[in-house]
Formats: sequence, structure tokens, C-alpha cells
Amino acid sequence: MKLQDIQNLYSEFILPTYTRIPLCLVKGKGVKVWDLQGKEYLDFFPGWAVSGIGHCHPMVLNAIKHQVRTLIHIPNNMYILKQAQLAQEISKASFPGKVFFCNSGTEATEAAVKFAKKYGSDSGRYEIITFSGSFHGRTSAAIAATAQEKIRKGFDPVLPGFRYATFNDLESVKAQLTDKTIGIFLEPIQGEGGVNVATQEFMTGLRKLCDEKGLLLMLDEVQTGMGRTGKWFAYQNYGIEPDIMTLAKSLGGGVPIGAIIVNNKISKEVFTPGTHGSTYGGNPLVCAASLAVFKAIRKEKLLTNAVRVGEYFGEKLEALKQRFSFIEKVKGIAMMRGLELTIPGQPIADKAREKGLLINCTQEKVLRIMPPINVSKKIIDDGMRILEEVLEEMEK
Repeated sequence: MKLQDIQNLYSEFILPTYTRIPLCLVKGKGVKVWDLQGKEYLDFFPGWAVSGIGHCHPMVLNAIKHQVRTLIHIPNNMYILKQAQLAQEISKASFPGKVFFCNSGTEATEAAVKFAKKYGSDSGRYEIITFSGSFHGRTSAAIAATAQEKIRKGFDPVLPGFRYATFNDLESVKAQLTDKTIGIFLEPIQGEGGVNVATQEFMTGLRKLCDEKGLLLMLDEVQTGMGRTGKWFAYQNYGIEPDIMTLAKSLGGGVPIGAIIVNNKISKEVFTPGTHGSTYGGNPLVCAASLAVFKAIRKEKLLTNAVRVGEYFGEKLEALKQRFSFIEKVKGIAMMRGLELTIPGQPIADKAREKGLLINCTQEKVLRIMPPINVSKKIIDDGMRILEEVLEEMEK
């Protein structure tokens, strides 16, 4: 089947909810993918960070194969061995807490918002402060939490109960506090918002403010989690601990899984039987895959690799900034990087794709580049050569 045939099927049968690029990938291994014609690409933006340890990692494949032969799905009113084991792994890697499993990042947002509201219900508190440039998903609560008008446009009235502050501005947060506030919800690094990194002062200040006011500090680690920043979770770079954390994307190594973990300090008697649920959440198949991701990260020392190669990656991007005047800023940490430009970024992403490099443009002028955390320096060099070639063409 040719690409045009597939495009025709999409046109006839699929709702146009995405701006699709003219590319159909049919195979992936590690950092490389191949299209219908067999053309090879370096994937430096693997599925919005879903394939955080590369495409079709052998440990994930083996875990899925074994689990498919054994048991794929059972309901959540029964005990699921691998679900219990995965919850334990998440808690060991983060903080002592209890986990709820779902299928995606936006469902994790819904669960976190519901938990916060239930937690504050006895005191009449339900408002949650979120931030300019944020992105928390596409469901009703998630778009209400997302402080970007373009995401909410056309869906009024959005769910009430959210107030918006300015990212990295603690005073703006204080200005939004009311006697109805129950939590503060943010991404430690805003991905869709342009790879904006929270400052140490801001994160420390938010933790202190939450402690003083009896608020929940809720962190969206859907994109930053599972080693992306050189730690299991980005908040660990700041020396603080959240009350609630949302996870998805790289958690499953390619299969659809989401989760929240709630700190044991606040987890008692909030979510009780019947207050929340998910039919597919945490089934044996996805939990087997996720356990394999944890195993791979530990066995292959990928947190160390994300730091070591991430520093090298950052140096390469800084060198590009020094060479090209339209690169205004290098942003990000480890394997979550952005190039902020003074010119539109989409033409650069398009040309890079034509030459065999997949990257993303967000916020019109930010190139988001997020290779798998097991990428090598050699592959970074290969990708940067392609990007440099594209940037040279843009400069002419």
C-alpha cells in the first residue's frame, strides 16, 4: 500500500484531530525508524517521549511476548500480580505512596484532579492553580487545567475550579490563592509550552507555600518522568517531594499506560471503593511492559547515560547557538531539550524530516528534541550533523 492510499483511508474514515505530516512509519528499533519505502530516520522525538528507551526495546518485547501468551487482561476487582509489583517499583523510585493505574497522561490528570477535590471536599476547597504555558491533556478537566487559550477554544464552558498563574513567578501564585484553593499543579519542565524549566527557587517556594497553606503540590511528570532528566523523575533534581505525581508516556515503553502516585502522608480514606476506576488501567500486559522498562533503565544504567550523553547533547546545541544568530536560547535538561528561535521552527522540522531526522516544533518557534535516554554520543553526532545542515540552508 502506498502513502497516498493510506491518506485516502484517513480522509474517509478518521476524524481530523491531528495535523499529520506525510510520513507512515512501519518499523522501529532503538533510535531508528523506517517508513513504507524503507527510508531510515533518526527519531529524536519518539512518540512525544513514549519510546523513552527507544523503539521495541528487547526487554520490553520479551516481557510483552511472555505476558501475551499467559494472560492479557483481567478486571480490577481482582488482584493483579504485576500491577502490585509495578506500584512497588514506582514507589521505590519516587516516594512512599499508593498508585492508581489508568491508560494515558490525560487520564492521570483526571485522577489527580478528582483526588484533590475529594481531599478538599470536607473543607470546601476545590480550586487548583495551574500555569501559563502548561499542557495537561485533552479531556475536560485536563483542558480546563491547561492555561493555553488555544487548547480550550471552542469547548466553553470549561470545568470551573482552575486559576492560572505565571510559570516561575511565585508572587503570581500567591495572588491566585483563595480560601477555596486545594492544590498547585505543574510540570517541572513544560514540554508543549516550549521546554520551560522550573527554577530551583520556584520549586522550593511552591513546596514551602503548600506546606504553609495546607495545599497539595501536584506534579505532572508525564513527559519528564522515567529518566528523561537524568533522574527517575524531574522533581528529584530539586530536592523536594510532591504530594501527587502523574505519569504516562515512557512508563510503558510503547504501550498505553498512565498512573498517579499519592504520597502516603495524604492517601488515606480519600479514594475509596467506587470513587474512581479504569477498566483497562494497570492490566497484566501493560504492567509487564512497564516493569521491563524499570528493569532496562537499571540494568543498562540509563539514568547515568541520560546525564552523561545529555551534557554532551547540550554542548552540541550550544555550539549551534553560537553559530546561528536565529537561535536565541538552548533550553532543557539532559534528554529533554529545546532550541528557542527568532524564526518559525516548523520549516526546520520539516526539512530535518526530509533529511532523515525527526524532531518537533512547539509554540511556533521552539524546536523540541528528545532522543531516547539510551542514545549514544555517536547517534547524537549523526543527528546534529543533519540539523546543522538544515540550519545552514535556513541561513541562506
